[in-house]
Formats: sequence, C-alpha cells, structure tokens
Amino acid sequence: MLKWIFALMLIISVGFGAAAGNIDSVCDSALNSCVEAVDLFFYLLGGMCMWGGLMRIAERSGITDMLSELFKPLLRHIFKGIDLNGKAFHAICMNITANLLGLGNAATPLGLEAMRRLEQEEHTGDVTSRNMIMFVVLNTASITLIPTTAASLRIRHGSAAPMEILPCVLITSALALAAGLISASVLDGIRPKRRKRK
Repeated sequence: MLKWIFALMLIISVGFGAAAGNIDSVCDSALNSCVEAVDLFFYLLGGMCMWGGLMRIAERSGITDMLSELFKPLLRHIFKGIDLNGKAFHAICMNITANLLGLGNAATPLGLEAMRRLEQEEHTGDVTSRNMIMFVVLNTASITLIPTTAASLRIRHGSAAPMEILPCVLITSALALAAGLISASVLDGIRPKRRKRK
C-alpha cells in the first residue's frame, strides 16, 4: 500500500512542477535530497552504533535483566498472561529501554525480535494477540527520556541548545502513550462483544 502512496505523491509532485514551469527545480531538489539523505545517514550512523553497542553491553552485563525486574510490576498489567521470565518479555524490556533513550532506529530490531517471541509463546499463528497490539502501541508511542536522535538532528542543523525540547518531548510522549494504551484497552474490550453478536 505504501508503495502506491509514495508513487502517487511522486507523480503529483512532478506533475505540479511541470505544470508550474518549475520542473528544473523539482529535478534539482530530488538530486539534492538524495545527497542530503546519504549525508544524514552517515551523520547519524556513529551515534546509532554507539548506543546500539551500549545496549549490547547492557544485555551481556545483566543490566537488562535488572531493568526487566524494574519493569515487571507495571508491564504485568499491560501484557496479561505473558511469561515474565520468558524471552518475549526480555525483548520487550530491551525495546522499551531503547525507546526511553530516544533510539527509535536501534529499537526496531529489538521490537521485531519481541514480536517474534510473542508469536512463538502465544501460538497465535496469523492472528494478532492482545499482547502484540499492546506492544505495537507501546513501541510506537513510547515515553522518551532522552531524545537522542532528535537532539543529534538539532545539533546537525546548528541548534545551540539541542536538549531544550526535553520537557515537551516528555509531556507529549507520555500523553501519546496514555492515549494509545487506553484506546487499545477499550477497543480490545469491545472486540469480543462484536464476535458474539455475529
């Protein structure tokens, strides 16, 4: 679906550029954007490698196990029926830790691992379980304590105080997470009733 949306956006952009007589500007922007994207990739790569390495060190040194114990009282209410000593819960804790540090890209492989583990433990097959839905919400609208990636981008573009966005990030991410979890819980409560009516 996304490929069709991006293709449509591209066609519309080129069409409007040609109609307005600015096709040269469209071509220049496309070429410059490609160069800027590669430049940005290498700029962020160092930070991502550093934080990804720290996450691996934390996993091997047992810090993530300590975090799992810290998260257990809260997450047992969000992920009902999950094995708190299982690999799925461990991967979820790793993902939450990465998101707390603002490492969205580094959290992605941990999120995929958590989803695979959840599927194995809950034997859902092609059906998405409640815990999977809650994890997607938690991963997408997670609380960010240290907006590392956003701060790096602000430094890249000349910000004198890259971490001044921290209060806003904390408030908005907390509100987004609360809204997501409440919505998922409400809709999960409605879903069985609909099945019974059918």
